[in-house]
Amino acid sequence: MTETREMFEAREGEQRLENDPALMPPDGGIVFIGRIASPWTTRETCPKNMRAARDTGQKAVLTIDAAYRSGLQGLERASHVIILSWLHHAPRDLIVQKPRHAAEAKGVFSLRSPARPNPIGLHIARLVALDQRTGRIDLDAIDVLDGTPVIDLKPYFASTDAIAEATIEGRDEPDRTRR
Repeated sequence: MTETREMFEAREGEQRLENDPALMPPDGGIVFIGRIASPWTTRETCPKNMRAARDTGQKAVLTIDAAYRSGLQGLERASHVIILSWLHHAPRDLIVQKPRHAAEAKGVFSLRSPARPNPIGLHIARLVALDQRTGRIDLDAIDVLDGTPVIDLKPYFASTDAIAEATIEGRDEPDRTRR
């Protein structure tokens, strides 16, 4: 647990939970179905989001474990995939955070930070190539550290997953109006 906290320095205005969720009995069982190989080995070099990851031009590979490879059948039809990852280096007890770029602290559920009670990452990546036999999925980019476990993989459907009118008040997003 010490390694996790060292990666996330304490900032003014932050609050931690009284009980660390990592030490609590689980409510449900999650299994890792694979791992991501990425060029990022430190938090400082890892892109903060998928847009920044794409801007680097660095590719990534997701390898699905043998037991789950038959679940890849038909996925080659998708141009993009949704990846749910387990951000295993993140602290789980940080409930109020002070982002470097923010003037004030915010609750974890209003942020996209990896530090959260259940450190689940959500990534939408372009599927470049898929080999079901080896479980290898080549991706256009990823914004996680090398070796990050994967907990699920789903096809991305632009018709139902994209919400063009979605906004966050106070966030500079050109050509968006709040509805």
